[in-house]
Amino acid sequence: MSEADGLRQRRPLRSQVVMDDGQAPEAKDGSSFSGRVFRVTFLMLAVSLTVPLLGAMLLLESPIDPQPLSFKEPLLLLGVLQPNMKLQQAERLFENQLIGPESIANIGDVMFTGTADGQIVKLENGEIETIARLGSGPCKTRDDEPACGRPLGIRAGPNGTLFVADAYKGLFEVNPWKREVKLLISSETPIEGRKMSFVNDLTITQDGKKIYFTDSSSKWQRRDYLLLVMEGTDDGRLLEYDTETKEVKVLLDQLRFPNGVQLSPTEDFVLVAETTMARIRRFYLSGLMKGGADLFVENLPGFPDNIRPSSSGGYWVGMATIRSNPGFSMLDFLSERPYIKRMIFKDLLTTPSWSEANLSSHCASLPAVQSGDCDEVCTTVQPCSRTQRQRGLPEKLA
Repeated sequence: MSEADGLRQRRPLRSQVVMDDGQAPEAKDGSSFSGRVFRVTFLMLAVSLTVPLLGAMLLLESPIDPQPLSFKEPLLLLGVLQPNMKLQQAERLFENQLIGPESIANIGDVMFTGTADGQIVKLENGEIETIARLGSGPCKTRDDEPACGRPLGIRAGPNGTLFVADAYKGLFEVNPWKREVKLLISSETPIEGRKMSFVNDLTITQDGKKIYFTDSSSKWQRRDYLLLVMEGTDDGRLLEYDTETKEVKVLLDQLRFPNGVQLSPTEDFVLVAETTMARIRRFYLSGLMKGGADLFVENLPGFPDNIRPSSSGGYWVGMATIRSNPGFSMLDFLSERPYIKRMIFKDLLTTPSWSEANLSSHCASLPAVQSGDCDEVCTTVQPCSRTQRQRGLPEKLA
């Protein structure tokens, strides 16, 4: 035997695994079959959910016809625009006792406000007393609003009465001491051929002869505020009501969601917040510019709501939503993308009770602000608690 043969004989034997060739293919085939069943089932489920949704989004008409809007880049929230928590330090009055208070007026030390359940209430010595109800019926859901009424703007007149703008009913004069309610002009009355669908805010001259008020839209009601904002409808108006002649005339037209309104201290012009455009317009009532209009301020750091005079001669402007910068502003992003807005609302139409969603609640307590003004912008957010949302109606940019 040669040396090479000897080495081959001494080579260790390798272990071998004996497999049952009859079972291996069966196991492999079973695993492959289960995988195919899972993939087919998942695919069928995805198709069954996706196809109807896509079909609905393609076939359904969008409830809005948005037009592209152009905004400047939002201001940087730095310096005096730096967000702070000053309003969080305010004393809270009547917390969890009021449902969606909107505007506030005072006669002496007595405050008055309108609430989401259609009431005008008096706030005095820690007590809440209902002095008037402009509508009737239950006031539990957004569908109840037209009958229930929704008082928004409220001002004190020179004769100790209140002037109230109800989103659905029109303009009223309320005597809080005698509990008397007088309808000045109904929303059902066409103004220059167009109805008032969303009466919002008002301001009154010192002699009580003229009332300037906003009709936010001829198309959309208050309960459809989200559609109004997202569509960018330009059918809002600034109007003037003469308390002596009972005549109404249009001062400004083609406004996009006109909201808060405020006379200047000398009553030579009136300001109107154009919420959708993040700006405030000015209409001249006297002087060389009488009957003309211009931009009082544009590219605001948020979307303006109410306007009220400050003790320093300026104005308090409530922002319904902030345009974050640095950050992301959804409304700015969507403004130039109307096709996305259409798709969003087509999708919402397939969602049960989407219109009941509390998308932008700001009911809570009334903050007590000192008579002096802030040196900086007082920025805060006061959301509703779940209990308040259940008790009240969806609040919004009104």
